[in-house]
Amino acid sequence: MSRKGLFLFLITGTAWGLPYLFIRLAVPYFSTPSVIFSRVVIGALVLIPIAVYRKSLMPALKAWPWVLAYAALEMIGPWFLITESERVINSGLAGLLVATVPFFGLIIGYFYLGDKSLAHKNTLAGLVIGFTGVLLLVGIDAFNGSISLPHVGMVVLAAIGYAVAPVVANVKMPNVSGVAINGLAMAMVAVFYSIPALSALPNELAANPPIEAWGSLVGLGVFCSSIAFVAFFRLNREIGNARATLVTYMNMAVAVFLGVILLGEPITVGILIGFPMVLIGSVLATRKHA
Repeated sequence: MSRKGLFLFLITGTAWGLPYLFIRLAVPYFSTPSVIFSRVVIGALVLIPIAVYRKSLMPALKAWPWVLAYAALEMIGPWFLITESERVINSGLAGLLVATVPFFGLIIGYFYLGDKSLAHKNTLAGLVIGFTGVLLLVGIDAFNGSISLPHVGMVVLAAIGYAVAPVVANVKMPNVSGVAINGLAMAMVAVFYSIPALSALPNELAANPPIEAWGSLVGLGVFCSSIAFVAFFRLNREIGNARATLVTYMNMAVAVFLGVILLGEPITVGILIGFPMVLIGSVLATRKHA
């Protein structure tokens, strides 16, 4: 990997590992619609001008029904589920559960896109190891009473949405700029959440949220919904999509690290056992085979 590729990889992995920390800091003071609305407004204000400058917004506008479907699967549903779940579960656990996205992506690729690489023994072994890691991660901590299974299920459902959304973009909008798709999608999400978010805003302002809560909203928009997408698309061009997806594993590590260091979240038995298995399974499952 070139220095440029490594730099983009680190930027993307860090930016997409930060949302779990920011959400955890914001949810005690802001409603879920407010958190999502703020991040997509900032994201749209950054990405749409870039798309206009590159003259790539018009193709996205022409494909608006598919952009709307993408927005629902990538943002409207998952961001609501993850934000709500982090009112109960730790940010590090949320990041670990979202790391199941490559597994669901492989399954979708096999049954919907006809990618037969799933049949390779190493890929199958990776899927089994990874899902076993998730089951141990959830099962051990659930048995100890340290996590909420319904909220775990919400994050897993969000991960499925994350896996399906790129398929919609790649199959239905193969020649449309990713920056334009995501900028327009964020504008749509802003409209969707505008009424509940703006309705809750007076009460939230009256509660006088601390500076770290406001900073988290800004961080979600600037780093996690703007810089991350721009860096990821440049990373795709630099090292290819297959290798770029490995950034998922860095996201997971960053989320766990920040949760433990900055939020004081515990390193549970489930994490100690399940985390290495998820990591090993992910690498095996997504590695290209001859």
